[in-house]
Amino acid sequence: MANKACAFHPTVTWQSILLFISAIAVPLADAGGQGQCPPFSCGDIHNISYPFRRPGDPPQCGEQAYQLVCSSSKARIRINTGTYFVTDINHTDSSFWVVDANLDMRSSCHLPRWDQLPYDQLGSTSGSCPHSRSYLATATYSWACFVNCSQAVKNDSTIKKKKVTNDWYQPIPCLTAKNSFVYVSVSSGCLVESLQPSCGYLAKIPFDDSRSSHAEQPEDPTYANITELVTDGFRVKFPSDVYCWQTHVSHPYTWKLRKCLNDTKRFFHRKISSTSPLNWTIAFFWSEIYFAQRFYGFYYNETTNKIFLITEVILYAIGVTKLLIVLCRLVFLPLAAYTFLAHKYWKTRISIDAVEKFLRMQQMLGPTRFAYTDITAITSHFRDKLGQGGYGSVYKGVLLPGDVHLAVKMLSTSNCNGDDFISEVSTIGRIHHINVVRLVGFCAEDMRRALVYEYMPHGSLDKYIFSSERSFSWDKLNEIALGIARGINYLHRGCDMQILHFDIKPHNILLDINFVPKVADFGLAKLYPRDKSFVPVSASRGTIGYIAPEMYCRGFGAISSKSDVYSFGMLLLEMAGGRRNFHQNAASSQAYYPSWVYSQLAKHETGETSSASISHMHELERKLCIIGLRCIQLNPQDRPTMNEVIEMLESGADVLQMPSTRPFFCGEDDTDDHIAVEGSCHSSSVLTAISEEDE
Repeated sequence: MANKACAFHPTVTWQSILLFISAIAVPLADAGGQGQCPPFSCGDIHNISYPFRRPGDPPQCGEQAYQLVCSSSKARIRINTGTYFVTDINHTDSSFWVVDANLDMRSSCHLPRWDQLPYDQLGSTSGSCPHSRSYLATATYSWACFVNCSQAVKNDSTIKKKKVTNDWYQPIPCLTAKNSFVYVSVSSGCLVESLQPSCGYLAKIPFDDSRSSHAEQPEDPTYANITELVTDGFRVKFPSDVYCWQTHVSHPYTWKLRKCLNDTKRFFHRKISSTSPLNWTIAFFWSEIYFAQRFYGFYYNETTNKIFLITEVILYAIGVTKLLIVLCRLVFLPLAAYTFLAHKYWKTRISIDAVEKFLRMQQMLGPTRFAYTDITAITSHFRDKLGQGGYGSVYKGVLLPGDVHLAVKMLSTSNCNGDDFISEVSTIGRIHHINVVRLVGFCAEDMRRALVYEYMPHGSLDKYIFSSERSFSWDKLNEIALGIARGINYLHRGCDMQILHFDIKPHNILLDINFVPKVADFGLAKLYPRDKSFVPVSASRGTIGYIAPEMYCRGFGAISSKSDVYSFGMLLLEMAGGRRNFHQNAASSQAYYPSWVYSQLAKHETGETSSASISHMHELERKLCIIGLRCIQLNPQDRPTMNEVIEMLESGADVLQMPSTRPFFCGEDDTDDHIAVEGSCHSSSVLTAISEEDE
């Protein structure tokens, strides 16, 4: 170790000599190679040199990824899946400007092609560390994100509070049609979590607002502002080594130092020009650390590693110290005062009921807490009543400003302990999925409790599938079934805690304006850890006709997410049959639909004579019946998961097979069409006792 330390200065001396020789040798080599790789012109751009090349140039001239094609006095370059015009080359900051070649500059209604995208800030990499290089990396963090929504998005205060970085939806009237609303927003990456529930991405394209003509951009740019920026194009970087950069003798220290300083300046100006206080803080407290990281990346080697590591630690310490001083003055002291006052407030409380305790923990998780006076104003003093049940009454309301239509469920006072209220807010209040109804807010004042949902104009599914005339095509029914399955699967697997609904039935499936299904009514739902294969339930819950056997008789198996699968299977059979599964007025052989359709399908597969309705059954109807029969197997282990149900709904009917065992516990004789509905199937007194509420 002592010898190595003593050898440090000679090593630095030899490095300086090598750098001096390379500083002289590289220009001489470049001068000698001018005959092979001379600068060239392309359209209005002159004196073009490395890293660019032309088709047919020698292999050592330029980089293959930066090959320019000159046609019609314009320079074209291929970046990832798109073709772009090169409008300017800046060798000082190692970047060049490009514009999408597919944009019609004469049009005032631009929509980039979805299949033509440049690279992101990482570019296209080749090789491996320490010799990994990045090519054609985009030198901007601003993207114009074009989205298509099935319903209009209103830029009200609720959306503005949720936006991360300028995710402000600006309408594009020239692209908007009936039931298709096209918007554009500015984002740092067009992330999925930034989307509104009814929207999907159409295309995205980067833009650069660093030119002087666009130095001052409004906080919420309009479509015209964004179009002007997009038509100006964006910057693309020259080839560069990735973050594991090694020392390169082809570049002197001064050039690399200048490059690090320029990068740090751009970093500072980009952050300080933002409207976010967080970016201002980063600009003031992180710029020197950013410079150290960039410079340290150039010269990372065994000799200089310790020196730069110590320097970086010192800069980190300075930055952290400044940050702590600001936090102590502006954050920690007010936070301490707020904490003390909050503690005193809680100490003065005499008693808080169970619902109020729960609400205090939930108040920051999303849904808005309304006062009872707000509820009366939203519902216009409960003027428009939508329905009524054992849980209470539902009223239509309008939230101002914005004319947002809502459905307000006023819970009855019979359930004094508030179990249904807590179940609804604790489950649906923390999730957001296109196939799960959204809880907008709630109200809890004394014994008056209300739940505020998004309004579903087409009501529940049962009034469509049980009507005398079929309301949906088979393709639409399959699409609705797939949406319901995705919503239930999200409850089971999409959250930190699995949510078991325990009351899946047609009445609890609501349809929005585009007939997109949404799972609703979480009054019986429970939260359980995802790693639990079975869950403890103190009392049976559900609705007669949809409740799983294990819910009221543990001999059939453990209660788990498969209990919801059973209820979904019964729902699926009713959707396919267009009738309730148990029909007292039907013929005795068809009174219990699952048993009848199983017998008929089994006969049809074995070649035996079956009814004419089975012979002429639609392919999708047969698929829904088979999936439903597989979901209502007696043994929970024989039922598929909701993820497997989704795969079956997305596949064709020809790949599905009938379950090998009868999926219900009545009518054990396969050869007999008659089903003993009473006695052998269920004990009505038992089922009545365990049913909590039927519609």
